[in-house]
Amino acid sequence: MNNILIDKLNKIKTDRPPVWFMRQAGRILPSYKKLKLKYTFDELMKNSDLASTVSLLPVKDLGVDAIILFSDILVIPDALGLNLEFTNKGPIFHNPLKIDNPNKQLIFDNTRLDYIYKNITEIKKKKQDLPLIGFCGGPLTTFCFMFRGDVSDKSFHQAIKFLYKYPKQSHKILDLITEASELYVKQQIRHGIDCFQLFETYCGLVPSEKYIKEILPYSQRILNATKDKVPSIFFPKNLGTGLKYLNRSICDYVSVDWQIDINDARQILDKELGIQGNLDPRLLYSDVKSIQIELHKIKQFASSNKDFILNLGHGFLPDIDYKKAKFIVDWVKRINWKN
Repeated sequence: MNNILIDKLNKIKTDRPPVWFMRQAGRILPSYKKLKLKYTFDELMKNSDLASTVSLLPVKDLGVDAIILFSDILVIPDALGLNLEFTNKGPIFHNPLKIDNPNKQLIFDNTRLDYIYKNITEIKKKKQDLPLIGFCGGPLTTFCFMFRGDVSDKSFHQAIKFLYKYPKQSHKILDLITEASELYVKQQIRHGIDCFQLFETYCGLVPSEKYIKEILPYSQRILNATKDKVPSIFFPKNLGTGLKYLNRSICDYVSVDWQIDINDARQILDKELGIQGNLDPRLLYSDVKSIQIELHKIKQFASSNKDFILNLGHGFLPDIDYKKAKFIVDWVKRINWKN
């Protein structure tokens, strides 16, 4: 196996930083878009041959150092009984939680995730020389989506209103999400993932102090399901100065978003934590010369920060030219990181 990512996560010296991208499995790749002409997102995700094929496309098309499971953060609420549909406009729940129905019964059915475990097995069967990253959505992010019945709702107002209006019921739901996610992570590990990332994309919807006090304990439980098994990465988008509360008891690496300068993030974070990030995905709309300027800044950062993985500060945008992503990977592998 190419262990550069796993070595880096385990603080073993490597000649260069590993590089992979959030949302690399699909979206910007012509090979993925071709498959999308024949299959829906749901069909691609629930067929183990197709899901494994899509997971592996970035390895061939971009040359990344890791595979990330082709799946979605909303599979947990789907397994909790919410009727999830992936439409052309985005995912939607046909029976979302409602603020006027705080006592809705949610029952977790792990068998509804069996296809994902099968997908993991199939990916490992096809490609054992690169590490496979598993993931799930963070508790607040998952909670917010569970109240969204309209794909045009980007504010998640109903979920946040519920969180403040019904704190007791909210924490019951968050606890159930966490219990389901803990089992989900353990099953992913059992089926062969090599590391795990928790995507808490909507930290910024509440004050960082509230997130740290009320939500982070749930995130920590999910991440701790990996302890002594596989390394963990936490992506708390827009946590800002709340990063100072993170440490190795929570995760091994923190993936930082593009809204914060990576040097500032490094200063805020516990020194024992590795850091992943944090190129602005919109940078890939720029010309190659502009991209190189930013990459040289990253190289300068990496020269004094060895526990570093190169990634984006959020996922690819759908209309990005995949050749720009390939350029970044090729550049990382080509340059001399020793000077």
